[in-house]
Amino acid sequence: MAEPGPAAALTSLTGNVKPITTDERNQRIHRLQTLMSGQKIGALIVESGSTLEYFTGVVWRRSERTTAAIIPASGRVLIVTPEFEEPSVRETLGIDADVRIWSEHESPFERMVQGLRDRGMKAGTIAIEPTVRFFIVDGILRASNGYKTVPGDELVRACRLIKSPAELALMQTANDITLEALRFTHARVTRGMRPADIAGLTDAATAALGGTPEFSMVLLNEASAYPHGSKQPQVVRDGSIILMDCGCTVQSYQSDISRTWVFGEASARQRKVWNTVKRGQEIALETAKVGVPAGQVDDAVRAYYASEGWGPGYKLPGLSHRTGHGIGLDGHESAYLVHGDATPLQAGMCFSDEPGIYIPGEFGVRLEDCWHMTPEGPQTFTPLAKSLDDPI
Repeated sequence: MAEPGPAAALTSLTGNVKPITTDERNQRIHRLQTLMSGQKIGALIVESGSTLEYFTGVVWRRSERTTAAIIPASGRVLIVTPEFEEPSVRETLGIDADVRIWSEHESPFERMVQGLRDRGMKAGTIAIEPTVRFFIVDGILRASNGYKTVPGDELVRACRLIKSPAELALMQTANDITLEALRFTHARVTRGMRPADIAGLTDAATAALGGTPEFSMVLLNEASAYPHGSKQPQVVRDGSIILMDCGCTVQSYQSDISRTWVFGEASARQRKVWNTVKRGQEIALETAKVGVPAGQVDDAVRAYYASEGWGPGYKLPGLSHRTGHGIGLDGHESAYLVHGDATPLQAGMCFSDEPGIYIPGEFGVRLEDCWHMTPEGPQTFTPLAKSLDDPI
């Protein structure tokens, strides 16, 4: 048997984690039903994915076999799933629901339509959650021959945009774990390591700390100039930029933290860019206030970068991506800190803050922490990096 790695000595941070309760899920469904009733929408169709989990607790993968929920404007939620998957689906079901099964030779869409009819809906309008695949929508319409469909984006967004205290607590734990895993990794990077070696340290630490590793991206040297990396061989050497972008889940709620440092002595240019990005992070948080459009946060950072000679706008060298994204059950969700997003910031919204600078052919720097809006202003889940010499 192999000797346990150093991560085995870490202590889990999830001892006091509390899952989302049935009562909270029922409150979510009630809010959705109130919205649908006001818009004369009969039901929302949701297939496997984060929104299904949000409303029902069901954690299930997508395949060619349909597992989906019908959330009616009034009445009991309906879950449709293959007969042989029912016991597994029920393991995570977090609400009282009408579960209807279908066998391999039967149509799940007929089960769904019958469920709608049993709830008094023989015709009318159904909303479709934005990630539902076309073949499911088509199957329902063919089986019903009478429903009208509308996008369900705004219904889902209205429910998921503002995080509850329970959601914020889970995200806090996820971020605590990721930061601690990065601290563990930072202390153990050595010359000659490759991205997979470094990511392995982080994943092991994340698991030992009680999180489920979601991603551990490691970009070295020139690869750090490309936000999602390069397939070219990378190795740690003296003067290497090391950019890590890592996240985990706790009860499915996500973290997302980036740190950049230099192995050995940093050059004056590396230090200058790092300090500029740190200031960019601070400007984003200083700009974010309740009622301010999300896009203005991005505009403020970009104006500062332009004054320092980067860009302008989204041009390289500079900041080629948005300043941040919403986060929760999905790593990327609305609203977005991007030019033109007019969503007013409200207490309970959660975002990343990651205004990197990328210099193709040289290197890039990204610092990222997540935060949530409060009536008094932004509150970060993790402290910002102090300096290039103390980056965690």
